[in-house]
Amino acid sequence: MMEVKRFGEKSLIIQFENIISIPVHQQVKNYYKYLLHSSMKGIKSISPAYNSITLIYDPFLIAFDTLKSEIENIEIDGDKELEQKVIEIPVCYATSLGLDIEEVAQSKNISIDEIIHLHTTPHYTVYMLGFSPGFMYLGGLDPQLLTPRKKTPRLQIPAGAVGLADQQTGIYPSATPGGWQIIGQTPIPIFQVNEKPLVQMGDQIKFNPIDLDTFHQLKNTK
Repeated sequence: MMEVKRFGEKSLIIQFENIISIPVHQQVKNYYKYLLHSSMKGIKSISPAYNSITLIYDPFLIAFDTLKSEIENIEIDGDKELEQKVIEIPVCYATSLGLDIEEVAQSKNISIDEIIHLHTTPHYTVYMLGFSPGFMYLGGLDPQLLTPRKKTPRLQIPAGAVGLADQQTGIYPSATPGGWQIIGQTPIPIFQVNEKPLVQMGDQIKFNPIDLDTFHQLKNTK
């Protein structure tokens, strides 16, 4: 199911089923890849999300109705399998880095070791990238770790901080304000200007636990 709607004077949105799921993600990725390599004129930017794609276009080069019709007539193999690259990321869950891990453990009535086990077991899907360059929104969090955002966001969260927010987990690629519950930190750089991004939409992420000494050793080599 797909619907193309106006989304302002110079943009439109391709809306798929309004759920977060692997099949919908596959649709988003297949259309996104098609549009990236298409010869449609007037498209200025393409931004995929969990279950939609936003296009900004030049209305002087192509009218909304024309672009809408072209998109609706795209033929995509819906059964095409996702190309998934697995990226392993080391994370230290020491309380000095996992600023909220003790609070999360208390709220869930489980141990910190159980949080680490639950967080490092799944392979997470990168559903989308934003709100800052390189920020990964990851799906596949164990339901036992569903955690609301902090009521009062922090003014500064360090680069590499690994957090929980509702049914998502993710990594802060740079030092920014934020309201996610921080349970660990990775020593590896997630996003660097003028370098190839570490991850792309559709990749798989696997977190591997490391101790504090290993964290500092890896941090000092980057």
